[in-house]
Amino acid sequence: MTTDRSADDTPTTDDRPTIHKGLAGVVVDTTTISSIDKATSTLLYRGYPVPDLAARCRFEQVAYLLWHGELPSDDELEDFEHTERSERAVPDPVIAAITAMPRSTHPMDVLRTAVSVTGAFDTGSSDLSREGELARSVRLMAQLPAMVAFDQRRRHGKELVAPRDDLGYADNFLNMTFGSVPDPEVVRAFEISMVLYAEHSFNASTFTARVIASTLSDLYSAVTGAIGALKGPLHGGANEAVLATLLEIGTPDRVEQWLTDTLARKAKVMGFGHRVYRHGDSRVPTMKAALDGLVAHFGRQDLAEVADTLEAAMRAHTGIEPNLDYPTGPAYHLMGFDAPTFTPLFAASRVVGWTAHVMEQHAANALIRPLSQYEGPALRAVPLA
Repeated sequence: MTTDRSADDTPTTDDRPTIHKGLAGVVVDTTTISSIDKATSTLLYRGYPVPDLAARCRFEQVAYLLWHGELPSDDELEDFEHTERSERAVPDPVIAAITAMPRSTHPMDVLRTAVSVTGAFDTGSSDLSREGELARSVRLMAQLPAMVAFDQRRRHGKELVAPRDDLGYADNFLNMTFGSVPDPEVVRAFEISMVLYAEHSFNASTFTARVIASTLSDLYSAVTGAIGALKGPLHGGANEAVLATLLEIGTPDRVEQWLTDTLARKAKVMGFGHRVYRHGDSRVPTMKAALDGLVAHFGRQDLAEVADTLEAAMRAHTGIEPNLDYPTGPAYHLMGFDAPTFTPLFAASRVVGWTAHVMEQHAANALIRPLSQYEGPALRAVPLA
């Protein structure tokens, strides 16, 4: 069979190709950024088990690892932190753009627009060199927290809290959101969530970023597209939906009837199942332990009881295990974030993974251009007037 598809996507013989809906099972490229260890079903960043990274590393160290391939030495980490902290202030035009949007605007739309405006004011955005893209990656990592924090605050009628260069990434993020640094238990749980969300191979938003990058478009365009993909409830929006589910159920005694009715409608229970994990999301135990710590800290056993009961019921009825969004949604709620902010928090973490993939794509680029199987009308004549 010929492989020439320069004119269109129509096969040149009667042989019908195998269709992989959603690209399920299709390996489209190689990567050195992350993988899943088949023996243990554990997510690895550059070969390191992510639960171990979450237990022993700060988010800044993990970002450095994803971008550079190795964990930083003490001197490298000091230099990296100095650079990141110096980039935290969001430019005035971006603040003005956020302020101009209605408070009812979805926070992911706010974030997508803010990143696009940031790119519009970067006169060097067309520089696709490794050095240029790394500098922009650090800038986005540093500035997305301020964008996310300011948007939550303005929805509640509060003023912008400026970033502080004397605080680490997690402390600064929380300070900009709430006006003070929370207790250490809250900071640590938040940082764990950011480490766990930072990267996950060729997921929908990352693949979107790589497709855009493959056209030799700029890093801001790739990240803007990735944010659009992450907004969907089947990807990043699930953590917000999890909290809505738990609040709707209300009490443990209502779980069984709620789940029976939901499954009878063949509706999806958000926060459960994952395309690449068949025996449970390897990140869940780490985040569940962080959630348990928050439950104890805030005395919210009521919320934990509903979550634990639903998880057990889902396992009994379907055998489907929770994914990372399931413990993260209620954890963010206990920290004080409002539900619309949950997915932007995901984006603020995943921007590290997205930009690592953009740089990897540009380093050995090939235009991503799949084929399709045409099943519309056969060749036909245009009616005469």
